[in-house]
Parts: sequence; C-alpha cells; structure tokens
Amino acid sequence: MKSRLLDHKAKPRGKFPHLKIAGDFVYVSGTSSRRPDNSLDGVEVDKMGTTKLDIKAQTRAVIENIRDILQSVDCDLADIVDVSCFLVNMNDFGGYNEVYGAYFGYDGPTRTTVAVHQLPHPHLLIEMKVVAYKKR
Repeated sequence: MKSRLLDHKAKPRGKFPHLKIAGDFVYVSGTSSRRPDNSLDGVEVDKMGTTKLDIKAQTRAVIENIRDILQSVDCDLADIVDVSCFLVNMNDFGGYNEVYGAYFGYDGPTRTTVAVHQLPHPHLLIEMKVVAYKKR
C-alpha cells in the first residue's frame, strides 16, 4: 500500500502526516472538518458575527475526510478497526452518534468517544482518529 499524494487535503497544522502505514495497519491522524482552503464544514458565521456550529455536518465531513485519506492507500471505511473520537461538548453526542450510525453498524469498528476541553480551532466540535487494517 503506497500512499497517493494528499495535496488536495488540508495541510496538517503541525509536523505530522495524515496517515502512517505500519505493516498491515493504517493509522490516520486526528482529522477534522477542515477543508483545503482552511474553512470548516459545519460552520456558518453571519454578517453580524453570529456563529452557528453544526455537529452533524462536521461529523459527516470528518468521516468523509477520513474516507478520502484511507482511499489514498487503497483502503476504505470498511477497513477501519478502531475509532477514537474527541467531542468538545458531550451535548453533541446525539447528533454525532446519529451521523456515525449512518456509516457504521454494530459490526463496525470499536469506538471510544471522549470529551475534550478544546480542539485546535474554536469552531471545531469534533475530531476523529482511526486505525484501519488491510492485508497487503
């Protein structure tokens, strides 16, 4: 599994890769709803500066970003064996869980969800990291 370039993805906000391959395992770094232009899915700011954050849109964007990263090494969401999810507010658990359930079932990956004080941008509600397994 050789990674295709991920130049079309948002550049990591630090010196780390989007993913790392170790044997048959693929580790995907913490991924948010950030787009390549550094805007965020699930964020609306009106002309008065009022901010609306949408956990469902952000969760969907995170999972789709992870799918895109995995596909760069010929993997997909079905290859994920473990998910770690970080929510800024556990009141968002219901919306996050609803979207997550549209992608994964009871036979899907193991999952841990924890609340964190904050993420690298004040508009981010969620970040996920995953481990996938694909026999080479």
